[in-house]
Amino acid sequence: MLKKMLIVVALSGMSLLAVAEERDARNEAKQVIDLKDGSILYVFESGKMALESKFGRAVVTQPGTVLTTADDKNITMDGDEVERLRLLLEQGRSHGKGKILIK
Repeated sequence: MLKKMLIVVALSGMSLLAVAEERDARNEAKQVIDLKDGSILYVFESGKMALESKFGRAVVTQPGTVLTTADDKNITMDGDEVERLRLLLEQGRSHGKGKILIK
């Protein structure tokens, strides 16, 4: 019983870290759009976009690439702010390090 409880607590802590990683990117973006394949599209104030894979990494995407949203709409990629997103995700990871809070 105790072993199962520890596993649940550990898994909960990992999910909190994943949320912390995205927090900075979500705060910086004007709009965040979930895509059908599990990726996340970030649209910044300038209208430029960046794509995060379903594994939490910023991915290079060619401008003009058509992306499908979770609700089956198509969006055309404008710009590729991959480095900006990579830095934001990295910043989020560094904020979350060693700060697993269990209430």
